[in-house]
Amino acid sequence: MTPKDTKLVVQGYAISFVKDTEYISLTDIAKKFDDLALIDRWLRNQNTVEFLGVWERANNPDFNSVEFDRIMSGAGLNRFRLSVKEWKQKVNGIGVRAKAGVFGGTYAHIDIALEFASWVSPEFKYFILREFQRLKAEEAERLSSGWSTKRVLAKVNYKIHTDAIKANLITTFSIDRFVYADEADMLNIIVYGEPHAEWAKKNKNVEGNQRDNGTVEQLVIMSNLETINAMLIHQKKDKQERAKILYDEAQRLVKSLMDNKAMKKLK
Repeated sequence: MTPKDTKLVVQGYAISFVKDTEYISLTDIAKKFDDLALIDRWLRNQNTVEFLGVWERANNPDFNSVEFDRIMSGAGLNRFRLSVKEWKQKVNGIGVRAKAGVFGGTYAHIDIALEFASWVSPEFKYFILREFQRLKAEEAERLSSGWSTKRVLAKVNYKIHTDAIKANLITTFSIDRFVYADEADMLNIIVYGEPHAEWAKKNKNVEGNQRDNGTVEQLVIMSNLETINAMLIHQKKDKQERAKILYDEAQRLVKSLMDNKAMKKLK
């Protein structure tokens, strides 16, 4: 297992998890239920294929929508089959992938892995989500603690930091701001207060993008909103409704983070 890999321990069962990409082993989930064929059967499901397409469109700029439509037209038929390899080759899919080696198997992004887990066992899906959230909170606390020394040395007051977050996070909801925004920029507007293009224009000499220069709190909020947005898309919520739900969730999360004891240690 590489340093970037870890294990989610769910109901006493270990599931491989790649931290830097947030991909979870579907193979381990299937093994929990003693049936590796679960993955193949799940990939045959029409709702599964539809959800994969929604996720890829939202997260993969190289997604082949034309070929996906061909695949979708056959989904649900008795003779329909779809492998992870075919998904990669035919539509340039990145949401589900095969990993070779001792710790190999079928891996999927957390959004998709939760969908698979829900199909297998709603109860098990719930506990995977809880463990994932615990791991993210633990990581946020660790990173925040690592920044503490830098802040003390620089004599940066914690209140200035939190005020900056509140200033960037939009405080009033207006649907007009989201009408022409794509999926990524809808989240950027909610978390960072502006779309990426506007940020890049103001920060031409800054390396990286908004996320690279964001705070730990912003990254935690963004990660949560991405997962929620994928689920809302699957539920066929329109952009206006999703934007309002995501905005409200961001407000709740920022309050939760400001009240977090681990964050208060940085004062």
